[in-house]
Amino acid sequence: MQTLLAFAAALVSLRLAGALLARRRVAWGAALLAYAAASACLAWGAAHGWDARVFRVYYLAGGLLVAPLLGVGSLLLAGRRWAATAGLLWSGLAVGVAAAMPVHGGFAHAIPAAQHHVDTTARVVAIAGNGLGTLAVVVVALATFAARPLGNALILAGVAVAAVGSGLAGLGISAVSGFALVAAVLLYAGVEGPSFSRSRSLTTRGSAFPPVSFITWPTKKPSSPSLPPR
Repeated sequence: MQTLLAFAAALVSLRLAGALLARRRVAWGAALLAYAAASACLAWGAAHGWDARVFRVYYLAGGLLVAPLLGVGSLLLAGRRWAATAGLLWSGLAVGVAAAMPVHGGFAHAIPAAQHHVDTTARVVAIAGNGLGTLAVVVVALATFAARPLGNALILAGVAVAAVGSGLAGLGISAVSGFALVAAVLLYAGVEGPSFSRSRSLTTRGSAFPPVSFITWPTKKPSSPSLPPR
């Protein structure tokens, strides 16, 4: 059951990512692609067990990419074009960190805790990226809440659901996958939801557009302070 639920979360995230990419919401689409990859790793871990390679992909997608790309997507929707360059640079850094970081310790079927398998540097990078990405999404959402209340509320709800799912990682893959599935749908609905055309016209004039606690998506805490799976 937990394998099917994680696989469903991956498929839904992938489908929604494709819809966003088709509408040229590149950063948000890339964030949901990363979410899909992290959910696919959950499915693999449930079906076949975890190893260093699967965990490395999981940490890259869920711990290093999702929240920062969501932040980039929000900044781009707010008309901050420099965010595209920042997103590319961050993605390159994230891939480098995930490829180079030592992965140690044994694995079982449970979701691996980052603090048991990676060193401090990789966890600090994840904390910084998730914190800044989440901050960007929240600030932009709150700044434009009056112009787009329902869409921004859905985005904030999606972030909150992802954070709760991360905090409940100890309950197992089924719980995390269920939260990941709901979070992906909420985020998509928030970006493409009601009053988008109105908010888009606002962003072309330079106004801000459209998750809060600290998040890692959908990974279990990347460090002891934590979120972990724009």
